[in-house]
Parts: sequence; C-alpha cells; structure tokens
Amino acid sequence: MVVDDHPLWREAVARDLQDAGLEVVATAGDGAAAVRRVAAARPDVVLLDLQLPELPGVEAARQILAARPDVRVLVLSASGEQQDVLDAMAAGATGYLTKSASREELLDAVRRTAEGEPVFTPGLAGLVLGEYRRLSTAPAPDAPVLTPRETEVLRLVAKGLSYKQIAERLVLSHRTVQNHVQNTLGKLQMHNRAQLVRYALEQGLDEDR
Repeated sequence: MVVDDHPLWREAVARDLQDAGLEVVATAGDGAAAVRRVAAARPDVVLLDLQLPELPGVEAARQILAARPDVRVLVLSASGEQQDVLDAMAAGATGYLTKSASREELLDAVRRTAEGEPVFTPGLAGLVLGEYRRLSTAPAPDAPVLTPRETEVLRLVAKGLSYKQIAERLVLSHRTVQNHVQNTLGKLQMHNRAQLVRYALEQGLDEDR
C-alpha cells in the first residue's frame, strides 16, 4: 500500500512496484484514509510518507500498527531529520528511506521490509543506533533467558544482517534462522523484528565481543 499526498509521486511509486512484480493493493493520499483502508486492503507493507494531510504520517503509522501489528511500515520521506526518523521508529516503523533512494533501493527495501528486516537510508541506521544506545538501560533482573544460539542470531540481527547472511555466517538453513528469531520473539513477547532490533540495541548486542 502506497501512501503519499502527491498524486504523481504516489502513482509513479505504485507503478514501479507493480512493474517489479509486487502487488499494490491500495493507495491513499492522506493519513486518515490510510488508516481506514489498511483494514480492508490488508497490505503486508505500507509505504508511508510523513508529511500527510488529515493525519500526520507518524500518527497514521501508530494507528495502523495498533490495529494491525502484523503490518510492516516503511517510511519514504523527503526528510532525513533526526527527530523525524526517531519519531517514525518510536511509532513502530520497520524502516526509513529518504526519497533520494533509487528505484532499485526502494524495491529492495520493500522486499526486505516484508520480511521484517529494518532498512534505512545509509547514515540513518547509525543515527537510530546512537539514540538507542543513549536511552539504553540495564536489563531487568527477570529478563527472559535466551539460548546461546538465539543470542548469537540476535547479535547478528542487531548488526543489520539479513536472514540469508545470518544463515551463511552461522552455517544454518534460512528456515532455522527464522525459527530462532520467532522463538526469541515469543520469549520476549514481541511482535516483529523491528521490536527485536530495538531490544538488541538496548542490550548492546550489536557491539563486537
């Protein structure tokens, strides 16, 4: 689903996605319409601008994810400002691209977002990482206990590796890596990989041992 208030841009992005074999189930020109249409269209990924009439993109993302936690939100915005990025991530967005991204970068980001992988325009990932480090706190004494393998997979997730890269690094199947991630999500009572990455960053698991 493509959400942008500029019709020409919205139609061009939707056309690029369709030409690449992806199904665009709906489009919307404002935040309120996006929230309404998600329930009926049931998209896997919402490609969302932040500067929207009726309802700002950040609030639209928050409402969409409150109603449909399984949806992935990928922000596609003209803004690369720190606060916009952090606000979007706090609302539950899986990734954040600026509109300077190429067609190939956008298509790759949409596919990876559908898998729950956090995707950022180069430079923005470090910004988010720095903020989560700043806000990080010591783990709670009753924190769930992960197995060594789950911890190792989580460490690589925090470093931004894809499932395929993790599988190659640890000499595991893609399915096994997915199972470890799903088990970890269950233990931590989380719903998606974006939440898992936040947890990993808060625990400092992205840092080299």
